[in-house]
Amino acid sequence: MRHRVAGKKLSRSSGHRTALRRNLVSALICHGRIETTEAKAIAIRGQAERLITLAKRGLAAAEEDPSRAVHARRLADARLHRWVTEPDGTRVDVVRRLFDEVAPRYANRPGGYTRMYKLGPRKGDAAPMVLLELVED
Repeated sequence: MRHRVAGKKLSRSSGHRTALRRNLVSALICHGRIETTEAKAIAIRGQAERLITLAKRGLAAAEEDPSRAVHARRLADARLHRWVTEPDGTRVDVVRRLFDEVAPRYANRPGGYTRMYKLGPRKGDAAPMVLLELVED
């Protein structure tokens, strides 16, 4: 029985799995969309949505108590890779992009920030591929 066992193992060790999830969520926030397997997309979708909700709450708390906003940024920083390198070589601060660009975009949306499009099987191993993207609002 799998009582109180959350998440998928994805055939990886715990450290590899943690790094994979951080990489995928950071890339999703940085680029707005990623192409990955369906199992990986399902595994990170909830984590990405929770981070966006955390950022929204941090922005809302910034006016009342600035220390709560700082706490929200530190929590997000602990769950993401701080820097993502763009294809042209520039480095992007993922936490800053999450709080300054992504969270204000969803200020009036109660949830459901991501969308999955099924793309069909991958050519090499027939793994089901999906496009996971942030919803435009």
